Amino acid sequence: MKKPVGVQLEGTIYSNDGKDLGSNQFMDEFIKFNESKGWSFGGGIYQINEEGSKIDDID
Repeated sequence: MKKPVGVQLEGTIYSNDGKDLGSNQFMDEFIKFNESKGWSFGGGIYQINEEGSKIDDID
């Protein structure tokens, strides 16, 4: 059986409209996108501030 090949994500996403982007809001949209493509995601996310430091979820 062929082992699947995937993509690992590393990076940060900010909203371009100056509003805070909550992790729940992002994940909801990210999951919708993945499911629309027939893809799946395994992993976790956390929120960061503009300096890149981890912060408590805002939502």
